[in-house]
Amino acid sequence: MANQLAVWHSDHINFAGLLDLLEEQVNAFYREEPPDYGLMGTIIDYMRNYGDCVHHPREDVAYALLVERSPDMQIVVSRLLQEHRVIAAVGEELLSRLREAESDVITSRTGLEAAAAMYLAYYRNHLSTEEKQVMPRAAQRLTEADWAEVAGTVPDGPDPLFGENVH
Repeated sequence: MANQLAVWHSDHINFAGLLDLLEEQVNAFYREEPPDYGLMGTIIDYMRNYGDCVHHPREDVAYALLVERSPDMQIVVSRLLQEHRVIAAVGEELLSRLREAESDVITSRTGLEAAAAMYLAYYRNHLSTEEKQVMPRAAQRLTEADWAEVAGTVPDGPDPLFGENVH
């Protein structure tokens, strides 16, 4: 249990740091400086490939098990599951806009800013809800067998950015 919770929490810390870095780049617009679109794209690409494809599927399993053991968590979990879908869709939209900007395709700065703002707001709220409401309850209610099921959801593989062998 503690190991999977530690991984979950560690991912959240890493994600929060990347969101801060992304916001720093978005704020470059307001300083009338060019943002680093490549860096922004790399951040979103990582969040899409690791966050949406490894981290979130494991959370989805943990959420389902948590609702079985704590039915009162159903509303919170339902909202978080919806946020996983929204975060993925907005992340894809943002990544598309960043790729356009990076390749000098004329794109709407307002659209890019709006997609970034929505991504940042959803993701930060999502992390906060998990840390404050879900993880403490999961630590209390989920069993070792539950955590083994969570860990087995997506085969173990190295984190391409925060793992031992950074890509």
